[in-house]
Amino acid sequence: FGTITVAIQGYRALIHEEVAAVVEIQPAGPQEFNAHFRLADGEEVRLLLAGDEIYVDAHILKWKPIANFFGLHTAYELDRVAGRYTRLEDERSKPHTVFSLSQEKPVDLFRLRQKYFLLSPLLDAQYGSGTFVAADKPGEIEVRVSTSGLLIRPSR
Repeated sequence: FGTITVAIQGYRALIHEEVAAVVEIQPAGPQEFNAHFRLADGEEVRLLLAGDEIYVDAHILKWKPIANFFGLHTAYELDRVAGRYTRLEDERSKPHTVFSLSQEKPVDLFRLRQKYFLLSPLLDAQYGSGTFVAADKPGEIEVRVSTSGLLIRPSR
């Protein structure tokens, strides 16, 4: 029984997902849409973005597997949101919209881990993660953080 309990706990730690934001998308015109973010901390942000898709990226602070097992899960900070064009030609020639989602903080653990190798046995802060999805029709999506980075799923 103990072995099964430990195995299930380890499995759950590896597949853990957390909702970072719920985003309502509303087309506003050709290659333009409104995005209403409801962030996990309760903050709301409304943006007008240019493009065919919504792109979100984040700094990912990933605990090593042993820390996951003890209940410490991937930490994150949503960094930016942008409009993204499907066609490369449009990306090169049409207007770009990029907005910050991050906030100033007294201690930035992501930057500390990058600066101090001493923290490497516990934390990995070597990468960011980004994801995008079409924004051509009204809908609601969830931006989720998993142990491997950002995901976008339809809202339930």
